[in-house]
Amino acid sequence: MPLEPLSQKEIEDRLAELPGWSLDGDRIARSYRLPSHFAATAMVVHIAQVQEELDHHSDLTLGYNTISLTVNTHTVSAVTERDFALARRIEDLAPGHGAD
Repeated sequence: MPLEPLSQKEIEDRLAELPGWSLDGDRIARSYRLPSHFAATAMVVHIAQVQEELDHHSDLTLGYNTISLTVNTHTVSAVTERDFALARRIEDLAPGHGAD
């Protein structure tokens, strides 16, 4: 997948397809609320598995029943298509953990 920074318009177009995600400086960001600490922890582990599979990692914070993440491509210090590929995968797994 290309590591070229996306334009502001490209980022906005892709964010429109990912409700709950937003641009935060040079990153895309999302927070989730889960039904329990255990559910939040399980989702973190699931996200870690996807990140290993994609060889692309977010900054991830676990709270009692919340998860917050920010994603950018560190090698170019910008948002790239890789970031959106990871965000889409996380969105796909979130409902299975009861995340909203």
